[in-house]
Amino acid sequence: MNKSYLYAGFTIFFWATIATAFKIALRHVNYVELLLYAALTTIIILLVILLAQGRLRETFRITPRQFRNSLILGFLNPFAYYLILFKAYSLLPAQVAQPLNFTWPIVLTFLSLPILKQPVTAGNFVALFLSFIGVYLISSEGTPFNLEFAEPLGVFLALGSSLIWSFYWLLNVKDQRDDVSKIFLNFLFSLIFIIPYWLIFTEPSVPTVSGLLASAYSGAFEMGITFVLWLKALRLAKTTAIVSNLIYLAPFFSLIFIQTILDEPIYYTTIVGLIFIVAGIAYQEIHKYRKYAT
Repeated sequence: MNKSYLYAGFTIFFWATIATAFKIALRHVNYVELLLYAALTTIIILLVILLAQGRLRETFRITPRQFRNSLILGFLNPFAYYLILFKAYSLLPAQVAQPLNFTWPIVLTFLSLPILKQPVTAGNFVALFLSFIGVYLISSEGTPFNLEFAEPLGVFLALGSSLIWSFYWLLNVKDQRDDVSKIFLNFLFSLIFIIPYWLIFTEPSVPTVSGLLASAYSGAFEMGITFVLWLKALRLAKTTAIVSNLIYLAPFFSLIFIQTILDEPIYYTTIVGLIFIVAGIAYQEIHKYRKYAT
């Protein structure tokens, strides 16, 4: 078996469990505590990886501009992105929050216009329309003909998180530093924002073992270990595009864990809506490929 597919398979598996892990963690800690414990876990994991690679000292050799970039990127992700995403998960069923957050590839395309100066085509608007249908169906929570969402704030936050992630991704692309070093500094600097927010807006308490374990799992397999596995899969792939597209399987597998572990009955609108969102992303990718192939 090609090693890239093996690494990609592990990545997809772990990412498919994350929505379930978030909801389990939120039974024991609030969304701010989840962010703090998950971020600390990620920092420890990436620190160990950098030490093992002998690149920790190199990581801290940064210019004032790179320091500023890490501070900005750390504010966007993990602070703002996961703060909003975890709040959305605290308000919505996992099967709704997870696919709504998955709209980021569509949002990314439209943000690329002002930031990367990439043109938006008719195909992008078709993808946006398909994604919009998917968002509406998922947000309806099984009642597509009822024009009122059960939790509009949660829907707004889940979609808003995809906007922040897209903006972060575009700025991150412009930073040419090593990926692991860069992400480590982003998370480390994010504590400048996370800890004061935690102290001001929550009442610090001793977390339960279950809350700590679920938060640590979220940090390890949403942000830390899985990120390194994914980079490894992309580097070993003969065709990066094929491996990259495998990630679209994750939200479908996620529904299996959500149903079996969280015992959430899966709405038919979730499945159909997710198909629309993935179809929109796929159409956008195919349209882009045809454009550059001609």
